Amino acid sequence: MRLTTKGRYAVTAMLDLAIHAKTGPVSLNDISGRQGISLSYLEQLFAKLRRNGLVASVRGPGGGYRLSRGDDEIHVAEIIDAVNESMDATRCNRQGDCQNGVECLTHHLWMDLSDQIHDFLAGITLKGLLQREEVRQIADRQDEDARSRIDTILTTANEQALA
Repeated sequence: MRLTTKGRYAVTAMLDLAIHAKTGPVSLNDISGRQGISLSYLEQLFAKLRRNGLVASVRGPGGGYRLSRGDDEIHVAEIIDAVNESMDATRCNRQGDCQNGVECLTHHLWMDLSDQIHDFLAGITLKGLLQREEVRQIADRQDEDARSRIDTILTTANEQALA
């Protein structure tokens, strides 16, 4: 059982949004640059997140996305559920037809594990993640890397304009 890219990217993007929300709406382009997630993939994820009431879009200059509720009210399990990600450890997608159309010997064990994982993630909020020192350190490094890339681009453009 593993969380797929869709769920990982959705949680990562929402955490990035929560980190940068204090400065106003956050563009998907900015999230894409910091997190290395393609813009088109983010657009698909955020359409689902918006439909599920986790984010709101802000149009116009300086627009982007913002959290629709406080970061203490959005749980990781909600994010994963919103992008139709399943935390399912069974091989039968909880259908009970794992062994020639009937439940296998360990079906209920894997269902219980799936429920435990979901319950664990339902107990973690974006705010809880934001309070972790290692999350803050990584976010600071990503912001510094983004500033450095922008500085390099501007320096190169200025040099080319002067040449």
